[in-house]
Amino acid sequence: MKYDVVIIGAGPAGLSFARSLAETPLKVLLVERSSLETLREPPEDGREIALTHLSLEMMKASGAWQQLAEQDISPICAAKVLDGDSSYTLDFDNQSADLDALGYLVPNDKIRKAYFEVVEGLDNVELLTEVSVEDVGSTTEQAWVQLSNGERVTCDLLVSADSRFSETRRKMGVPASMKDFSRTAIVCRMEHSIPHNQTAFECFHYGRTLAILPMTGNLSSIVVTVSSAEADSIYNMSEEAFAADIEQRLQGQLGSMKLYGRRHLYPLVAVHANKFVGRRFAVIGDAAVGMHPVTAHGFNLGLRSQETLAKEIKSALDQGRDIGSVSVLERYQTTHMRVTKPMYMGTNLVVGLFTNDNFAAKVARKATLRIANNFAPLKQAITRKLTEKRIDIPFFLPGLK
Repeated sequence: MKYDVVIIGAGPAGLSFARSLAETPLKVLLVERSSLETLREPPEDGREIALTHLSLEMMKASGAWQQLAEQDISPICAAKVLDGDSSYTLDFDNQSADLDALGYLVPNDKIRKAYFEVVEGLDNVELLTEVSVEDVGSTTEQAWVQLSNGERVTCDLLVSADSRFSETRRKMGVPASMKDFSRTAIVCRMEHSIPHNQTAFECFHYGRTLAILPMTGNLSSIVVTVSSAEADSIYNMSEEAFAADIEQRLQGQLGSMKLYGRRHLYPLVAVHANKFVGRRFAVIGDAAVGMHPVTAHGFNLGLRSQETLAKEIKSALDQGRDIGSVSVLERYQTTHMRVTKPMYMGTNLVVGLFTNDNFAAKVARKATLRIANNFAPLKQAITRKLTEKRIDIPFFLPGLK
């Protein structure tokens, strides 16, 4: 069985990539181990995705954004960063940045469903579910995939979108660097009595990090990041004790808190592939870069990776070139590596600084927030990175507070 492109993994990266190839003459196979029913109705997994303006544009272009219900989209209009027990905050808001919102929060399962809906039924995309990959390989002429159903398929280009722990990436000989933070995120939704006013909070308390992401109504996504040794004890707290703990750590800013749904555990491991391509092979999404969630860029980088690769493939088609050639894949790798490497390293540095509780780090943390708050060019640069939108903020340099 011969295809032009075989995509391993029907998560958002794999689905969006298949959608990006919809208007091409390419014959595409999308392989996914989950069932068709799971793809059509993905289970709620506690993860809320903060979409940048660039991701919003890509979702609109694909038609996936139009599949979302209004109540599933929550604008983030302001963000506050706090350190330790200090009341001082590093502030960002949409009005200063002249934007409707800094970003948009959407549940991960709703995004997965939306992308499936724009891919299902595409004439040039075949979806194979409840099948896993047993082996892969490539020659200079083609790549091949041995499937668990006994079929062997060949293609001009094999693309891995099967998670940051990608087996396909490993089997194709593409190495990756991993950083285990020895920390675990406890994710849930909570109701509160005081409105959040569409404001996100990132609280770097000593010993743990608490993120509050505004959803619709008086509902917020809560992300508690702690040492993995402590995670189970916090996860297993009674609902009342857990809510009381979050309420106390927020110093009552959102009033009384109540758990809404179940809690989820996610060990934090960041991954960056040392290269993004091999012989007739490319990695996209988390298989290319799996980020620590503190800067909320993992999903956004995944969407960007598939768009970058799709553009190179379309350019090759227009010029009558081989879509799996070294030149096509190298251009994808160069472009995406230039975006991801600084972001990955910078995020890990931020995590290292703001999870280090020794005296020198505490001083550096407080100084970093004040400098970022009061030095306009730096704040402008941070805002651009967070929103992926060009921001023109008037230059001013007030005295440090």
